[in-house]
Amino acid sequence: MTQTLLSPAYLDLTVKKSLFRAQAAPASGEEEAMAFFESVRDPEATHNCWAWRIGARYRSFDDGEPGGTAGRPILQAIEMQDFDRVMVVVTRWFGGVKLGAGGLVSAYGGAAASCLRQGEIATLVPMNVLKWHCPFALLALVQARLAGWEAQQLRCDFDAEGAEMEIAVPEGRRDEVMEELRDLTRGQAPITVLDAD
Repeated sequence: MTQTLLSPAYLDLTVKKSLFRAQAAPASGEEEAMAFFESVRDPEATHNCWAWRIGARYRSFDDGEPGGTAGRPILQAIEMQDFDRVMVVVTRWFGGVKLGAGGLVSAYGGAAASCLRQGEIATLVPMNVLKWHCPFALLALVQARLAGWEAQQLRCDFDAEGAEMEIAVPEGRRDEVMEELRDLTRGQAPITVLDAD
């Protein structure tokens, strides 16, 4: 099952006198991932390498290490543990002993993997977003049922007859919730399924 971090995680690893500091954090988008990088990078370090994965999008960066020996192993650590919506930065301070390509891959990937394993983890539940018009008479009832549906209200824009609503529901409960909404509105309010982020 796909998982993410609930909070930042940190790990220091020394390999042949080089210090590798892995720092990982949840990231809901590229801007958040890069903001985390900017907050933890050390301009005095030899290298600040990173990788992030958010849904189907991903990026990695070697920061001067030989191509494919830093950013890609960090990304592989993220993928091998089935993480999503995370950013991992591994900062290296060179200790005077060259590691070679294999040693770099092992050090960067190992630091990232260990850091992710020790973090506080949550399973990501696939969500669907439902959009429909809710009459004023049903608004309080629908909002009261959200917790029971394991749903979250994303939007509620009022108009003269009620509110245009969007709620996120677990993918596995989508049909059940849609059926209840149809019953409540006697089929009068068309329900649209939007793509979840």
